[in-house]
Amino acid sequence: MWQKDLGSCETGNVMVMMVRAAGGEPDIPDGFPILLDAQMAIIEPAFAYLLKHAIIRGRSRSQDTVRTYGEHLYDWFDALEQSTIDWRDVNEGTIAGYRNRMLETASPHTKRPYGRVTINARVQTVCRFYAWAWEEKLIDELPYTAEQRRALRFGELQQVNRTPPVNPLTLAVAERLPRPLRVDELERLFKHLEAAPRVAAEWALTAGLRRKEICGLTLDQVPDPHALAADETPLVGVPLAITKGDRPRTVYPPVKLIDRTDWYIGEDRAAIVRRRRRVDRSYRPSRQLLLNSYGNPLTRKRLTALLAEGFAKAKLDGTLHWLRHTFAMAMLARLQRQARENPDLNPLKILQILMGHRSITTTAIYLRCVELYERDVVESLDFLYGDLIPTAG
Repeated sequence: MWQKDLGSCETGNVMVMMVRAAGGEPDIPDGFPILLDAQMAIIEPAFAYLLKHAIIRGRSRSQDTVRTYGEHLYDWFDALEQSTIDWRDVNEGTIAGYRNRMLETASPHTKRPYGRVTINARVQTVCRFYAWAWEEKLIDELPYTAEQRRALRFGELQQVNRTPPVNPLTLAVAERLPRPLRVDELERLFKHLEAAPRVAAEWALTAGLRRKEICGLTLDQVPDPHALAADETPLVGVPLAITKGDRPRTVYPPVKLIDRTDWYIGEDRAAIVRRRRRVDRSYRPSRQLLLNSYGNPLTRKRLTALLAEGFAKAKLDGTLHWLRHTFAMAMLARLQRQARENPDLNPLKILQILMGHRSITTTAIYLRCVELYERDVVESLDFLYGDLIPTAG
């Protein structure tokens, strides 16, 4: 059995490429991830595995899930290419070496160490890929133990009231409850954000949007602030067209955020469009709300990088999702206050709907967070629905 692992592979030069399928190809979804090796040939097993998850009825996955699997396999196959290991010659030591390499290196996107949850997700994807390859008789034996296979199977079945088997290839992850960003931390962060990432951060902080949902906002979804009065309708319902799992959801940003977003559209965004038109008369701006400095739609990857830069400059450890966590805790505290006067109100159920959580178990985590960070949450609540967000300066 091959004993070489990925612990010491060189990662400076990318050898595998990922491209997206254009629309119009029969049986291949638009944007489907396709992996190419160093010779620009399609990596067939990865293609077949991803296609199975993308289109086969009964096992369909959201576009985001297939994209995530594609990114995980892209990183895996690139590591194999750089270490000159054939994907069929992998064993447990190879996967463990890949895991250990991620523990020792920083993410090229965020420039921060990989989180253990991220590492485990990649390892699980690799293991599931090999389980599929074994079932399809593309390999003669699995590169990991029967216990690991049981752990994977348990996760797919989502059994309850049982202790799941432990996959020895994954890392132990201590429970880490999310915490709200304090007011002083929010002030520091927003001082280091440019216009587009600032607007994105405001929507995450005051309406609980995810990265995908923020980047999916269009000009047509922003209400006309001149028709709104903050004293009459302090929160405005905005139906989302793009959400996680494509489940319909309405969010309720404050009128002040609508005002700030309208200002961004008329000033910062308009200036970007004018600059682009001066150099390219054929340019037609996207209807997407947020644009990058070149006048193109702001991508999720770029938004992540811009927020990472802002957190780093503010000397804070966090991501865009921390702003969503802060919203969740502040909103839950607000709903709990209202429930004292209205016993029929169910704060947790309302928060589940606002956050777009499939399971209320996910939402329930915030109950413990509010108890743990009660003082910070109260201050954040007053901040969000009082001054909202300080002006840059």
